[in-house]
Amino acid sequence: MIRVVIIDDHAILRRGLTQIIAESGNMQVVGEAETSADAMRLLRDKTCDVVLLDISLPDRNGIETLKLIRKEFPALHILMLSMHPENQYAVRALKAGAAGYLTKQSAPSQLVSAIRQVTEGRKYVTPSVAQELANSIGEDSERPQHETLSIREYQTLCMIASGKNLTDIARHLSISVKTVSVYRARVLEKMRLKNNAELTHYAIKNQIID
Repeated sequence: MIRVVIIDDHAILRRGLTQIIAESGNMQVVGEAETSADAMRLLRDKTCDVVLLDISLPDRNGIETLKLIRKEFPALHILMLSMHPENQYAVRALKAGAAGYLTKQSAPSQLVSAIRQVTEGRKYVTPSVAQELANSIGEDSERPQHETLSIREYQTLCMIASGKNLTDIARHLSISVKTVSVYRARVLEKMRLKNNAELTHYAIKNQIID
């Protein structure tokens, strides 16, 4: 029996994932957590094989949580779940130690297949993610500017380009508006852009947002 822990702050989604996993026949959900802090406490208490980890948590983003889990529980297989398109976070997640990356729009059969695959010690990547990984190999000298950003800076870039204001971003990331302003300034400086309009244009041009 494959034991799964779900880390996601949306109760309805957790319930749906639990049902999909229960219907698979050879796996079960042994624990759930809504925040990064709760997840770490749960994983110290529960034995599991696979972690389904949301990339957007209330107290700490999923990539940072992934790194914490990998450091304390290196044998765990971690599948990242996200509402964000693969081209935004998949390569970052895999390079940070994730065993795979799935969008929340994925079919139930895809989720079950991914869980089984990572339990066997293999990575789970879709063809589009495999292409993203291939493109990233040996490109350090020609890396797109946005790949030099930290996770928080990248999140700020994506949300500004999507039309969110600083207050919206602060609420979404559970940080202060002042901190968001600092991230915005860093993004503009690193990417040598002048304002939000240029930032949005860059995001569209590089297919960071639709």
